[in-house]
Amino acid sequence: MAAPRRAAVLGHPVAHSLSPVLHTAAYDALGLDGWRYTAIDTTVEQLPDVVRGLDLGWAGLSVTMPLKHAVMDLVDHVDPLARAVGAVNTVLVGTAQCGVALTGTNTDVHGLVTAVREGFADRHGTRDVPVDDAVVLGGGATAASTLAALGELGCTSPRVLVRSLARTAGLQEAADRMGVTPRYEVLDLVAAPAVLATADVVVSTMPAFAADPVADALLGRGVEAHGVLLDAVYDPRPTALSQAWAKVGGTVVGGERMLLHQAAEQVRLMTGRTAPVAAMDVALQGVLAAEAA
Repeated sequence: MAAPRRAAVLGHPVAHSLSPVLHTAAYDALGLDGWRYTAIDTTVEQLPDVVRGLDLGWAGLSVTMPLKHAVMDLVDHVDPLARAVGAVNTVLVGTAQCGVALTGTNTDVHGLVTAVREGFADRHGTRDVPVDDAVVLGGGATAASTLAALGELGCTSPRVLVRSLARTAGLQEAADRMGVTPRYEVLDLVAAPAVLATADVVVSTMPAFAADPVADALLGRGVEAHGVLLDAVYDPRPTALSQAWAKVGGTVVGGERMLLHQAAEQVRLMTGRTAPVAAMDVALQGVLAAEAA
């Protein structure tokens, strides 16, 4: 049996994170007695001290906003996917001659791909659906992981709808590293409903409530959606956009599904064991149900 180790999620703020629920459920299901997972509120300024404090008693870290870029300069190795995306959401602690070796990786892409494939299974009866036309809403950090995920799903030239083209430089740099050629367009609430409705996949990376005008536009234009929407926001749940998408005939995958599957991949990487996704899902649904009550 593996010696007890520690892991944590870092971010600011981080008290709302569901990662402790997911990882603790995984440890319990795997029989990893003594393993513990906590949340540590950490600012960018505090991050170097936290990372320097890691030793072999740690299995790893989950890293959320606003630390996904800053942590890249604090680890010994960054894997190619995380380097291409430009964001690390997982730090793995391993052994080295001088003590510890820290590796930064990215499980958000895995979470996105797996969540979208769940949507395919619901809509088409199979997880393997060719993606010819995809749309990304928003151009922030999650959008870069989304481009990588869509590339894995077979779409290397998705449309990216943003409120300002001037803010896409970082995303374009990531796209260049990944060999993806997105088509950037300013979000137009008149034209957007038709664009979204005809897509195989729509991924909204916009912050909570920011996509509400898009939801209103969908309902007001009388379109019929035929694809899968993954809304990365899971609080509040359901979002206005996901409710509108369902009303116009589309299939909705909530952001909590991405959260579940990226966490499951972290568990696999940190423990070396296959993640007990079903047990993690039960714990997640229990918390979400309690919050909704």
